Amino acid sequence: MAGITDYVLRTLVRRYSPNALITTEMISSEFLAQNIETDITKLDSSHHPIAYQICGHKPHLMKFSAQYLSEFADMIDINMGCPVNKVVKGQDGASLMRNPELASDLVKAVKEGTTKPVSVKFRLGYTQDEMNYVKFGQQMQEAGAEFITIHARTRSQFYSGKADWEKIKVLKENVDIPVFANGDINSIDDAIKCLEQSKADGVAIARGILGDPTLIGRIENWFKTGEKLPPPDLHQKLDMMKFHLDEEIKLRGEKVAIKFFRKFYPYYIAGIRNASKIRGVLVLEEDYNRIAEYIDYIKKENTEQNILIS
Repeated sequence: MAGITDYVLRTLVRRYSPNALITTEMISSEFLAQNIETDITKLDSSHHPIAYQICGHKPHLMKFSAQYLSEFADMIDINMGCPVNKVVKGQDGASLMRNPELASDLVKAVKEGTTKPVSVKFRLGYTQDEMNYVKFGQQMQEAGAEFITIHARTRSQFYSGKADWEKIKVLKENVDIPVFANGDINSIDDAIKCLEQSKADGVAIARGILGDPTLIGRIENWFKTGEKLPPPDLHQKLDMMKFHLDEEIKLRGEKVAIKFFRKFYPYYIAGIRNASKIRGVLVLEEDYNRIAEYIDYIKKENTEQNILIS
């Protein structure tokens, strides 16, 4: 999730999940080639095991990216599922599902550039009438992918409707490499139901961590022990929100971080009474001390019983 799963959020997720594979934000192979001197990887040395996620449509640049990132990565993940217009218009992301021959060439190029495992993430197809996910998955396997992750929606759906986990089962039955299920996994129960329906080898969590960075760790714990740890309560979520903001400030500086962080407020305060009013205050505030005071005020003046909607 570009602009979301940055170094700070990955650090927060790792805090609660010591062993799960964490994936970076999507990195454009063209951007990396043109901005190599910025050393965008230097912040990720503590996040192992970590997959670096790259996108692009030029084999030589994808190979270069794999070569460069392999020094830091435990795995290289190729994004062929991003539905965002500017990505698709650039012939990257989900647009590659309409060009499986090029997609295969990209996997082969990345394999030439790294000795690390290579995975591919894609969708059911570009539109409802172009569901080529089974054939596409087979082609990715033939090109050398060690495993695949499928978001159970088409590109045209973006994130609307409901992820069709049953179709993941069809893919699983037609390939020999591990398949990971993605889409609408926002709780431990979702993960359990998804695995039951899809017969996938595992789950990949994306938007579910927003506002709850413990989710991956709690699912990981369920895999190991069968225990369903509860999600964080209101006060815990507010503490996480403040820690998240504090770490972004350390990374980006106060002025930039406060603006960057506004996208996260809705997720941390979702489900509480007057959430829209609270969000309205937070997104307009530019002074860190006043934000911190307001967070403390919410915690002090509202018990979970009188602020939660449910």
